[in-house]
Amino acid sequence: MSSLFRKIDHVGIAVPDLDDAIAFYRDTFGVVSVHEETNDEQGVREAMLEVAQGDDSSGSTRIQLLAPLTPESTIAKFLDRNGQGVQQVAYTVDDIDAVSTTLRERGMRLLYDAPKRGTSGSRVNFVHPKDARGVLVELVEPAR
Repeated sequence: MSSLFRKIDHVGIAVPDLDDAIAFYRDTFGVVSVHEETNDEQGVREAMLEVAQGDDSSGSTRIQLLAPLTPESTIAKFLDRNGQGVQQVAYTVDDIDAVSTTLRERGMRLLYDAPKRGTSGSRVNFVHPKDARGVLVELVEPAR
């Protein structure tokens, strides 16, 4: 059986204050933000931090910081339940529709019927953590 994933796209970390978290990663680890945006649909303000630049085939290694826009957002609820920390592991896929179909055939529940817009125009969906042994798995098809 071949892997459905091309690589780890990023690790998502829930934070209560995005600007404070960006400063912490920059000042403590020397990791800088390379992209920031607000995703109203997902209820988050987010930043992508580049940890290391990969070779031409692998791309960069990234951390995604996610801060809630409202107290009702998924990230706000995660922070209330767990405090700040790792919220999800995201994998790059070539064809999110095909991967979603395969995972559903294998008994996995996906959070959305159809992929939603993610960072930088990517298409994303999530495997329910109860089906993925406690890990929220994000599927990321980069924008073409």
